[in-house]
Amino acid sequence: QVHLVESGGGLAQAGDSLRLSCTDSGRTSTFSTFRMGWFRQGLGKEREFVAAINWSSGSTNYANSVKGRFTISRDNAKSTVFLQMNSLKPEDASVYYCAAATVNRGYAATVNRGYDYWGQGTQVTVSS
Repeated sequence: QVHLVESGGGLAQAGDSLRLSCTDSGRTSTFSTFRMGWFRQGLGKEREFVAAINWSSGSTNYANSVKGRFTISRDNAKSTVFLQMNSLKPEDASVYYCAAATVNRGYAATVNRGYDYWGQGTQVTVSS
């Protein structure tokens, strides 16, 4: 059973960096085949795509708002995906969610409906 646990959120100042982690604590044996994504949801806003990585190929996708500042990566051996966030801006403040797409439902990596497991979220606060 996939069980995603995020960590690494917190308070940062504009321009700072944070690194989020997401681990499948269930150590699912097929984790290496999942597409993994990061989404975020600000207060009163809809959940939006941030970044995704196709586990097997390592190809990545980024939202335009974070391209060049955020980097998604993975550690296969630890069933963990990371989101390195540099040059943080106040508008990056959100609850960040990790998601796993364990089967191909035909959705693009940017679509949250394509993911079937979600973590509980980790809060990122950025002060100006």
